[in-house]
Parts: sequence; C-alpha cells; structure tokens
Amino acid sequence: MDLHEELPAAVDAEALLDLADSHHARRVRPLGTREAADHLVKVYAVEAPGRTVAERDTEAALRIAAGHLRLGPLRGSLGLAVLLVHAGGDGDYVLVHTWIEGDMADLAVFTGPVGEPDALRPGRAGLSPCVWEAAVLAHERDAYARRVLDGAGPLADRLTAWAEDTLTGEVR
Repeated sequence: MDLHEELPAAVDAEALLDLADSHHARRVRPLGTREAADHLVKVYAVEAPGRTVAERDTEAALRIAAGHLRLGPLRGSLGLAVLLVHAGGDGDYVLVHTWIEGDMADLAVFTGPVGEPDALRPGRAGLSPCVWEAAVLAHERDAYARRVLDGAGPLADRLTAWAEDTLTGEVR
C-alpha cells in the first residue's frame, strides 16, 4: 500500500494533523508509594500546562482508588497498583492500574470536570489511557517486569526497588 497516493477512508487526516499541531509535553511527578485498600499504590501526578495536581486532588484520587481496589480480590489482584492523578487540559482524570493474576492488568479510568475531584466518575466503557498516561504506564510495565518479576532477592527488596523506580520529568 502506497500511503502517498491515497489514505484509507477511515483516516481523518485533518483531525490527526490538528492533534499533531497542538501536541505538547506534560509534566510527570512521582508522589510516592502509599497504601490503599491493602494495596501498595505508586502514585503519579500528570499535569497539563498551567495545571497542578494539589494534595486535595491526590487525596480524592486515593479515596477513589481505595473504593476500586476493595474489589481487587474478586479480580485476581496481586496487591500492587499504579495511580495516575491527571490534571488535564479538558478535565481531570484518575487511572487505577492494578497488576492481576496471569501476567494481566486491570485498569479503571475516572473522569470529571476541572478542579472538582469529588465529581470524578467512572469513564465510559472502552475508555483507555491518553498518550501522556500511556507513557507513564509503559514505564510502569517495564518497572514491574524488571524489578518484581525479573528481580532477585526477597520480595520486600523487589517491592522496594519497584517503588523507587519512577518516571520524572516530561512525557510527550
């Protein structure tokens, strides 16, 4: 297929180029490893330009995560999770990513209006991470495999190494 001649009808060239023109970096900050609903939870802030994740946003996200993680045993949770608190350009998002049995993961996405952490609700079915959130989760997939699954030594040492293996800076 020669893409220089004609694009498939489903390719929205105008929308893709508009997205490319407005694409920018977002800041990622690790916020430490916390405990929620008996899970170890590695927490990150993802911040659009001009936005900041405040402590109240993090606390609200941890409450949401705890509610979701309480059902973890029913979904085969292994007790490790990653929490993204995303102050986006068009709203606020909370992602709860949990490692579950069989080398699988469970993901819950919550969305809401800017600056109203108590208004976050489960996202629509099929909603998945945006490009910035996916970059953090890609790092976390590698950290989990490298530090926990392929790590050496006692589990406590592996979990400490996992907790310390964080992504900082900007993602695109």
